[in-house]
Amino acid sequence: MHADLNRLVTLEAIRTLRLRYCHHLDTHDMEALAQLFTEDAVCHVAGAGWTGRDAIKAGLSQAFRDFDTQQRGRYPFLHAVSNHWVEILDEDRAEGRCYLTDFVTQRPTGDSPLLLLGVYVDEYRRVQGEWLISSTRLDVVWPQAS
Repeated sequence: MHADLNRLVTLEAIRTLRLRYCHHLDTHDMEALAQLFTEDAVCHVAGAGWTGRDAIKAGLSQAFRDFDTQQRGRYPFLHAVSNHWVEILDEDRAEGRCYLTDFVTQRPTGDSPLLLLGVYVDEYRRVQGEWLISSTRLDVVWPQAS
């Protein structure tokens, strides 16, 4: 019973990482977002790639500036994740995948808010008792595969 409970706590901690990532990205809280990654993390999204927590923070901050064309001070997308599957590899490593439905929040009324569908492919590592993202890649599956 104790092992099952530990496994459930671990799964929830890991799944919560991706949820927090989406919330911090959409609210442009780059400080909190950066803390979800290991110091040596690797991130690949939208044809860009960064290695290291500071580079990921800088890259995602630049993406925010590039996409906030109406200068509203918030990310013009809403990231919704689902179907999060996690495989625990050992006591300090895990991997997982989840689906992304990405909506545009700054389109004219009547236009479809759907931007893309994708899959986050992640690796996680426990560092000093805390689960963090050590590698993430976004594979876009619609409107066209990347």
